[in-house]
Amino acid sequence: MEHIGKLLPNQGYSIYLKQEFTHAHLQSLMQLYQPLIGVHAVSLFMTLLSQYESSPNKQDPYTHHSLMQFVNLSLPEIYQARQKLEAIGLLETYQLDNDNETIFTYQLMMPCTPLQFFSDGMLSQLLYHQIGADKTNELYQLYAQGTKQNRNRGTNITAQFDEIFQKAPVERDMSVKAIDTIENQGPNISGTTISINDLSQLLSERMLPVEKILTPFNIKIIQQMASLYDLTTLDIEKAVVWALSDQYVLIEKEFKSACFDLYKQVTPESSKSLKVVDQKEKLKTKKDKPTNRQDQFVQMLEEISPRQLLEDLSNGNQASKQDLKMIADVMSQQGLTPGVMNVLIHYVMLKTDMKLTKSYLEKIASHWARKNVKTVRQAMTLAKSEHNKYQQWSTQKKPRYQKSGKKEVVPDWFRKQKDKQEQDEQKIQNEQQSSDSTSDVSELLRDYNKKKNHL
Repeated sequence: MEHIGKLLPNQGYSIYLKQEFTHAHLQSLMQLYQPLIGVHAVSLFMTLLSQYESSPNKQDPYTHHSLMQFVNLSLPEIYQARQKLEAIGLLETYQLDNDNETIFTYQLMMPCTPLQFFSDGMLSQLLYHQIGADKTNELYQLYAQGTKQNRNRGTNITAQFDEIFQKAPVERDMSVKAIDTIENQGPNISGTTISINDLSQLLSERMLPVEKILTPFNIKIIQQMASLYDLTTLDIEKAVVWALSDQYVLIEKEFKSACFDLYKQVTPESSKSLKVVDQKEKLKTKKDKPTNRQDQFVQMLEEISPRQLLEDLSNGNQASKQDLKMIADVMSQQGLTPGVMNVLIHYVMLKTDMKLTKSYLEKIASHWARKNVKTVRQAMTLAKSEHNKYQQWSTQKKPRYQKSGKKEVVPDWFRKQKDKQEQDEQKIQNEQQSSDSTSDVSELLRDYNKKKNHL
């Protein structure tokens, strides 16, 4: 829910455009960009473009409330679509905060032409992964190759300027400033996992011609592939060496293929499965508005992802990769839905002093999987009914090695006193946990409702 508070309906925006939108741009947007960013992002781009072209006064701001009506999307969907446009290089966003208002400026960047698109290593590779090799090649043949005409056109007999027009004497400088145009630079890559300096050093150690290999064009391709596949400098070095010709020319197609192969090697399925911690419960029907605190809590667990719950329970701090991997593994192995996993996270962290223990988590998850728990309410009901059993699991200790086989003899009064003391301690602990649980639920609901009211 990273959009919360970052975009409000009453905030205004103005649109800025430096280039003319042509038919080639439209074809590229619909055929090449849309598979990557989706229809919502394309709809947002075209709506902003239409508003700019139809507005008599370019300075008058629109409101995001009116934009919601134009595109028939919610504010979170608009924010998500905007981020996709920004990331792919079709939009630049500027924010100006005044005393009483916030105004955004949306600068539309024209899409790459088809030829530019297929010349961009990252865009073409993204399209390849999205729609497959056959469809990508079909589009390439249609657009990029279509610009090349192989037919014999004969001798060029085009008239020259000085053959037709007479040069008039120049009395004063009538030159005008060239129109400032902006060429689309492709996806917006803020930083990569590699260092070009380190890569240059590694190639030099191999006695390779660094200047011939690390050209500006090749560096751009290298940075794009490193960002796309999350590769290290050493990974990129391997891919570069693999893709060099006998003349030390970097073969782009082979380099991309090598990067993809390395990605598959260094990225295990368990790492790719981390995405499940960002999933939310898929609700089939729209439920009535919750009338009590428990219903509100159930709704919250259904509407947020395990990552968000973990971070909320940690006072907004970023969840560790170790905890996220643990949760992702449990969800994948036991087939738990995001909502059920949320109940498990909340229960375990409250009962184990805000710590996630893998063995304890797996044991309860396995029990719930055998019980075929599929909903948040089922998970909460089972957690309450099996609470005593789960408490025993969490407090079980390995038997200590005893040197002597003799039993320790203690008086009955001592045993009774000790049992009573343990019962009192357990009662206090249960009351404290109940109090902590109530306080924790109230705090989570308060934060959740506060965030939800911002939209």
